[in-house]
Order: sequence, then structure tokens, then C-alpha cells
Amino acid sequence: MAARFIVEADGGSRGNPGPAGYGAVVRDAGTGQLVAEAAEFIGHATNNVAEYKGLIAGLKAVRDLDPDASVDVRMDSKLVVEQMSGRWKIKHPDMQPLAAEARTVLPRGRVTYTWIPRERNKDADRLANEAMDAGRDGRQWEPRKPAEAVAGQAAAEPLPKPPAPKAGWAAPADLGTPTTFVLLRHGETPLTPEKRFSGSGGTDPELSDKGRWQAERAAEALAARGSIQAVVASPMRRTRQTAEIVTARLGLEVRYEDGLREVDFGAWEGLTFAEVQERYPDDLSAWLGSAKAKPTGSGESFTTLTHRAGAARDRILARYAGKTVLVVSHVSPIKTLVRLALGAPPDSMYRMELSAASICAVQYYADGNASVRLLNDGSHLR
Repeated sequence: MAARFIVEADGGSRGNPGPAGYGAVVRDAGTGQLVAEAAEFIGHATNNVAEYKGLIAGLKAVRDLDPDASVDVRMDSKLVVEQMSGRWKIKHPDMQPLAAEARTVLPRGRVTYTWIPRERNKDADRLANEAMDAGRDGRQWEPRKPAEAVAGQAAAEPLPKPPAPKAGWAAPADLGTPTTFVLLRHGETPLTPEKRFSGSGGTDPELSDKGRWQAERAAEALAARGSIQAVVASPMRRTRQTAEIVTARLGLEVRYEDGLREVDFGAWEGLTFAEVQERYPDDLSAWLGSAKAKPTGSGESFTTLTHRAGAARDRILARYAGKTVLVVSHVSPIKTLVRLALGAPPDSMYRMELSAASICAVQYYADGNASVRLLNDGSHLR
């Protein structure tokens, strides 16, 4: 099971704007025990900039501990909590790039935001003030020794339990129109029916005749639905060709996103599973057992894929908020997006079937939640 952490973050400015600093505390969500802390003097800035900097530092500290972890961010800044939850718009130009950076540190589906009163955020506030004191003295904040840090920190207080929902309860907040990703796997290539590893480090094969036929059937089905408003695709040859067939039918242009490309399978490119098992049994076993393991040679881990696919997702969400977007990609990135939407562990990817030219659908809401609406639909190919 993936780790869970609590991030308490704060920032301050003596003058607003004035000399500013931030502090962040990371705790184990199960025990409340301190596992990391960060603080920094950032020079002349506003309170809000310092608060966002503290949030980013806390999220990065979690990513360094476990890139697959889920996080509950707790802050006494109502502004940051509401903006990062998607309920308030981010209008200030200084805030927009900081919020965008915060969203790229960890996948959106694994981060929640909770407002807490100032008195329950004392440790992060203390670190921010220590950072500002250090800046006043012409130096940077330095962490205390681990034993000193643990001794000086109180355990995280549990959040009050929400009241039980009444019969017929519905969420009172109007979260607006969700952004819908229609995830289309590319059509077959000559390697697909042979079940050979075909990633971004291999020959970049073209669609086969059957693959083109599959893409045309997908284009017909999507045109019949009439809901696609934009198309984004991996830049690899098979996804470009699939996207071009679809966009010709829909009358849309395709935008390419490198974060959607397939994993680099290193020395396994072009081999079957059985061939890899015979030649690289230890590497294959490690890869199947850990998302951090890489295929032999120059291969790319699923942890790395999660970072870039999650960042690509967030860029697409920012560009096409509230729209229905066709995302043309590959097996591994699509499974990753589905896994993140479900909040499922990395090994769940081995339990998903994703056929050539199949369609999945995920909806993303303004509060950061997601809903998987369709998986591996190939009805248009029958």
C-alpha cells in the first residue's frame, strides 16, 4: 500500500511585501510522527507567495520520500487551500505560476487540501519565522538534528470527523462542468499482435493496415458522439497517425504532448515477454515487483512515467478546463492516468486490459477528484 503523509505548510512576510520565508512539516499520516521539515528565507515577497512556496517545498519533500504517496495538505491560508482545491480562481499573476508548479509535483488525484486554524499550524509557522530570522541575520535556515526536531514537534491533531450525511444527501457545492479525457489507445502496429515490447526507445513503428482500420472505426464512433472539442496526442508515429485519422473526421487540429509518449523499455524493445524472461529474468522480476525498477539498459521506470504523465495531465486540464478532450496515447500512459484517477496502487496496472484502439474515459472535477467512466471499450471495432 502506498504511503500516506500530512503536509503542514505556512509562509510569512514582515511587511507584506517584505522579508519573507516559508516553513513546511511532513508527518506520517498513520502515526503523526515527524519525517521531514523544510524552511527557507526567500527575500522580499508577499505572504501569499511565501505560503505557496511553503506548499511546494512540503510536496517536494513528500515526493523525495515516496513519489507514489498520497498527501493531505493542511494550511491556515484559506486562499491557498481554496485555490488549489479548484473552488476559487487564481487571478493574481504572482500566484498562477506557483499554483501551476505545485500541481506538477505530485499527481492531482493524490493530494487533498484542508484548511486548519492558525493555532493548529504552529510548527510550520515557527519554521517560517525561523527562516525569516535567519534572513535578517544574513544567513539561510538550517535544519536541526533529527532528535531535536522530533522533540520540538507535536504530533498532528486529527481532523474533526464530518457529520454523517443525511438520507438523500448530495454535495451542496456546484463544482461546475468537469473536464473529460477520452483516452484512445493507438491502433495496431506490426508488433502489437505479437505482443512485443514497443516503447519510446525502439523502432517507432507505423500503424498496420488493421491499425488504420481500427483508427477509422474509432473516428466514426467519436464523430457520432459529437462531444470531442480538442485533441491531444503522443508525438510517436503510431499515435500521430491514429490522431490524424480521427481529426480528419472530426475537423479538429491535434496538439502534441511529449508527456503522453510510451515508456522506454530499454533492451526489451522488440522482445516478447517470454524472450525477456529468458534473457533478463532478474531484471524482469524486479520490474514486476516495483514501480521504481527500470527495464534493462536505458529503460524508464513506471515511477518516472507517473511523474511525466501526471504533469501532462495537469497541463491538459489547465488548457482545456471544462471541455471534452480526446487524448491519443499508449498502453502504459493510459493505464497510469486511469490508476491515478482511481487512487489505485502501481501494481494495479498489471490487472488492466487495454486493447488496441480501445477507449477509456475519465472526468476531472474542480475539487481535484476524478471519476473513471469507461475502461477498454472496443464496441466500435465489432
